[in-house]
Amino acid sequence: MLRLAKYLKPYLLIILVSIALLFVQANADLALPDYMSKIVNNGIQQGGVENAIPKAIRQSEMDKLFIFMSSAEQELVLSHYTLVDQNSPDYEKYVTDYPALAEMPVYILNPIEKTEITVLNPILGKALLVVSTFEKIQADPASAAALGEGLDFDPSMIPAGMDLFDVLKMLPADQLTQIISGINEKFAGLGDSMVNQMAVASVKSEYEALGMDNAKLQSSYILNTGLVMLLISLLSGAATIIVGWLSSRTAAGLARDLRKDVFKKVESFSNAELDNFSTASLITRTTNDVTQIQMVTLMMLRMVFYAPIIGIGGIIRAIGKSPNMWWILAVAVVTLLGLILVVFSIALPKFKIIQSLVDRLNLVTRENLSGMMVIRAFNKQSFEEGRFDIANQDLNKNMLFIGRVMATMMPVMMFIMNAVSILIIWVGAKQVALSTIQVGDMMAFLQYAMQILFSFLMMSFMFIMLPRASVSGARIADVLETKATIVDPLKPETFSKPVRGKVEFRNVSFRYPDAQENVLCNINFTALPGQTTAIIGSTGSGKSSVVNLIPRFYDVTEGDILIDGVNIRSVRQSDLRDQIGYIPQKGNLFSGTIDSNLRYADENASEEALINAVEIAQASEFINAKPEGFQTEISQGGANVSGGQKQRLAIARALVKRPPIYIFDDSFSALDFKTDSALRAALKKNTADSTVLIVTQRVATIKNADQIIVVEQGEVVGSGQHTELMENCETYREIALSQLSKEELV
Repeated sequence: MLRLAKYLKPYLLIILVSIALLFVQANADLALPDYMSKIVNNGIQQGGVENAIPKAIRQSEMDKLFIFMSSAEQELVLSHYTLVDQNSPDYEKYVTDYPALAEMPVYILNPIEKTEITVLNPILGKALLVVSTFEKIQADPASAAALGEGLDFDPSMIPAGMDLFDVLKMLPADQLTQIISGINEKFAGLGDSMVNQMAVASVKSEYEALGMDNAKLQSSYILNTGLVMLLISLLSGAATIIVGWLSSRTAAGLARDLRKDVFKKVESFSNAELDNFSTASLITRTTNDVTQIQMVTLMMLRMVFYAPIIGIGGIIRAIGKSPNMWWILAVAVVTLLGLILVVFSIALPKFKIIQSLVDRLNLVTRENLSGMMVIRAFNKQSFEEGRFDIANQDLNKNMLFIGRVMATMMPVMMFIMNAVSILIIWVGAKQVALSTIQVGDMMAFLQYAMQILFSFLMMSFMFIMLPRASVSGARIADVLETKATIVDPLKPETFSKPVRGKVEFRNVSFRYPDAQENVLCNINFTALPGQTTAIIGSTGSGKSSVVNLIPRFYDVTEGDILIDGVNIRSVRQSDLRDQIGYIPQKGNLFSGTIDSNLRYADENASEEALINAVEIAQASEFINAKPEGFQTEISQGGANVSGGQKQRLAIARALVKRPPIYIFDDSFSALDFKTDSALRAALKKNTADSTVLIVTQRVATIKNADQIIVVEQGEVVGSGQHTELMENCETYREIALSQLSKEELV
């Protein structure tokens, strides 16, 4: 995968935007449990009151609170409140919200920051709880002893008929300080959160005393918080959609670029490089392997960056909600990681061999389809079905094995998640009973735990997909990083115009890559314009290898090949091949029409040029016999025309190009002798100025050639015209006599 990382460079900006949006999405998703906790804690349990800081409080009630505050705390509290009475300029503004203002002065809370709330909460919370306690003592003297326990205050000391708080105000400073110390000790074990929650009841009582509608306050808080959650959900959804679009665009673009470059690279390969990759393997790499890269890129952009944010963020927020339950998360994560590692170790070896099995299946399928007629001719359908079944079953077994592992993983994952949920509820319920956490916090912790586990689940899927994608990436990189052995020179020469087409072999030897011996040894001959040079030899003698060196399908190992005195390795391959009309032994046609196949040589060719080419190639008769003529459809590979028709169309295609050099690599083998003779006569007439090289095993085809080169075991064993070779070359004479009678050879 890393070897293909450079292909992501054009999409770097899109990837960065996607990551930024994933942060937005993850933070939005992480915020929702927190808001749910607020609805439960503040909205339902606390009636919409968020903290122990009243928005408004009567002056008389504030005076009671001041009794249990130090002078510094009193000063801090007063700095955040404004006293409003009937003479205040803001009276009309506040009297509607706080009807009690019409009868008594009220302290109104100033705009306050979150950090200031954190400071004021414990001060006012403790004071409100103590005032509430003393109010209960005053209202119910019978419970005075229990309520006053731990406050270092004896309620029996209150004189009859006197207000409790007036008595407290008259206490000596030392005694009052002692009472405040007792208050701090009593609430120290509860924690600020629980003090805040317990003080909310006093705040609600104060709101009732001010004439406020607590039911409306509660519903307003729940609706407002719910609206915020809705907006956050919409933001998360929008981010998800945009990330999905961007990641799909990136993955599809990456796949397109890889397919294009692989195809372009393969097109630049010489036969030497193509020998290293089978056709089936190259097809698999261009399709299946690229699809694997596309899928894993899509999943990485949508999951790999998102999952860690959710996992880490969820752990931080969950511990913030309940630090005492961190061990549950640790146990769950360790168990989950253990499961992922086990699955990973089992599935990884199988993933590594899947692509090679796909290659094998494609190879067998391709051979069956291309060799269908041979298979039927030898009644080997059953044998081929068995061969296909073996390849298919091997792939099927591996895929089923991986499927079973994945199928086992999912219920185990669900069991872990359900077990964690039960454990959180069980432990959390005990902590709620002990007033250590609130119900909403326990519910938020549960949701965060699920988010954390799902993040690890997403990462586990990626860990399973990555091995197969890495194998695919390596296979694609192998193609892209293969260095072409035949390349254009840095400072190319050009042919002099017009190109005559003189082809000269000078001491040419050739050896296939990784071979130990030469296939061709010290080949020397010259093919002149206006002449036909034939190359003949027995099967495997190397005659096709000779002409394959001219268009540089392979490069010579030793020696030089020159065209018009210019070394073919010193010019661009495109310039070289522009001078050559090449007709292979197996005429390859492309899906389209006869017209499009002929124009493959020259898309701007005139109708007259096409007609002339097919007449020379003896193809006009069968083309004119078809209702659509030149617009007759040609199926893939030319499967709907005969071998002879295919060869004639391939010859016509080369003739449309009108190059100075023609190479016929056993291109007449599928023609009958009559058509062969007529075609050669037409060729000689219409290619009089061109250099014609013919590779063949038919003596009759080249008997009248201007020059015949006889090749045997990679060496030239004879050169000359037919009559000379019949007298001087034993190899040629044996070939000729094996095909024709003595009378025909005269």
